[in-house]
Amino acid sequence: MATPTLTRTLRHLSRRTRPPAHLHLRPLATYTSPHQAAQLSILPTTVDPHSETYRDNAAAIGQLSANLTRLHSEAAKGGSEKARQKHIQRGKMLVRDRVTALVDPGTAFLELSALAGHGVYEEEVAGAGIVTGVGEVEGVMCMVVANDSTVKGGTYYPLTVRKHLRAQEIAQQNRLPCLYLVDSGGANLPHQADVFPDRDHFGRIFYNQARMSAQGIPQISVVMGPCTAGGAYVPSMSDESIIVQEQGTVFLAGPPLVKAATGEEVSAEELGGGKLHSEVSGVTDYLAFDDAHALVLARRCIANLNYPSSPSPSQKQTWQEPLYPTTELDGLVGTNLKQSLPMHEIIARLVDSSAFAEFKPLYGSTLLTGFAHIQGHPVGIIANNGILFSESSLKGAHFIQLCCKRNIPLVFLQNISGFMVGKDAERGGIAKNGAKLVTAVACAEVPKFTVLIGSSAGAGNYGMCGRAYSPRFLWSWPTARTSVMGAEQLEAVMKAVGKKVDIGLKERIERESLVEFGTARLWDDGVIVPSQTREVLGVGLKAAMGGSVEEKKTEFGFFRM
Repeated sequence: MATPTLTRTLRHLSRRTRPPAHLHLRPLATYTSPHQAAQLSILPTTVDPHSETYRDNAAAIGQLSANLTRLHSEAAKGGSEKARQKHIQRGKMLVRDRVTALVDPGTAFLELSALAGHGVYEEEVAGAGIVTGVGEVEGVMCMVVANDSTVKGGTYYPLTVRKHLRAQEIAQQNRLPCLYLVDSGGANLPHQADVFPDRDHFGRIFYNQARMSAQGIPQISVVMGPCTAGGAYVPSMSDESIIVQEQGTVFLAGPPLVKAATGEEVSAEELGGGKLHSEVSGVTDYLAFDDAHALVLARRCIANLNYPSSPSPSQKQTWQEPLYPTTELDGLVGTNLKQSLPMHEIIARLVDSSAFAEFKPLYGSTLLTGFAHIQGHPVGIIANNGILFSESSLKGAHFIQLCCKRNIPLVFLQNISGFMVGKDAERGGIAKNGAKLVTAVACAEVPKFTVLIGSSAGAGNYGMCGRAYSPRFLWSWPTARTSVMGAEQLEAVMKAVGKKVDIGLKERIERESLVEFGTARLWDDGVIVPSQTREVLGVGLKAAMGGSVEEKKTEFGFFRM
């Protein structure tokens, strides 16, 4: 029997901390079986698809999605019609046809940063001239890096290098075998100062290849066109290399440079063709008749890797879809970022069975944390439900520690305007408590995934695992906005210090925060519509948790108490 003091305390707490509306608490005795107990985690819904707000949101998202679909379709074409026809007339497959033929039939290919380079350079460089993505080959999750020679001869612009390096970073983090479909003229010379000499320029590609091979991450290359200058090291540093006869060439210097340097006149085929490298030099291991034959040989190379292809041991073999349609996500969010997003409703349409075991639901409620599954994979979800206060920061750091100890991947759903500011916040230690969250995010060694669904502003971007905190994948919804602060906040700050805001500056800040601007510069790994989020996360989790996984122990940095 409870003591009078304890009874009074419980009554006092019940008045002060009433459970949120989404929690339906019942006496423990009513849960008579594990199945009934599991119902504790099922999220209810109050969404009305027929409401005016829902219809308005869906229409707004529809317009954004239609524009992004158009941009993706244009990028998928690659180079000009003339360049594509010239490519086909040479008997070569277009780059996306090559990828389709490479990956297992009926499986998903998750393309990364499809809009890279859009509107960045004076000329249009579709997809930055390269296609990268994750797909299954002979049942093994692989990273595919394929040059598109219809775009400026497949030459490397600064963003081409960054996109290639990002693909290698993902492959290294997730221990994915790399398949390089090479068809490139090397560095784009007018941009050489931004391509060649620095640490994260062209040379880093080969550095990464060497390091990954040393770590036991297979490197397979297929030479399907020119492979010139430094690019010649791609097949030369691969575990196995394939070349297409009378089409692929590998040389450190092409015929014009050879003639200028030595006076020797030689054809490209004589200098570095498939027969030479497969029969004489030994640079390549297999000689293919054409593109299709080369891709079959590449698939055979993957089949012979003896690389894990079974699901992660922690993944459930069967799972249930969410109780509510994922298509309803389009109607749950609008384009007005001043309105809060219904995070419980969003989570209910992302996780298996709409089951979310919320952690610390009554404490630091501006940050939602909890355990769930996505396509059978256990995940810890961290989602913004307002500004980050000290309490929510501490809660987030605590939850991240739990997930690291249990080797559970983290999924961040980011819609954050920043940490709380002001006299009370500073006296309450927001700087040191916010730093605890940032430290926990930075040090967590479990796979991390981030989805920008709304605002991503200021230090809130850091605390919610922005690009600088190395999530395995980071995707944006069309509604995402990324900036230090919004244009309106900038204007208010400048007025507060007695300065006038130039209208041109406001317009530039607004334009630079748009998702099209960010994704073109590889601030994310691609833009996805809300209804695709569950499937995309599923592929990302499979890439991270399957294959040759190396578990790392998390050691956290200093937490200031």
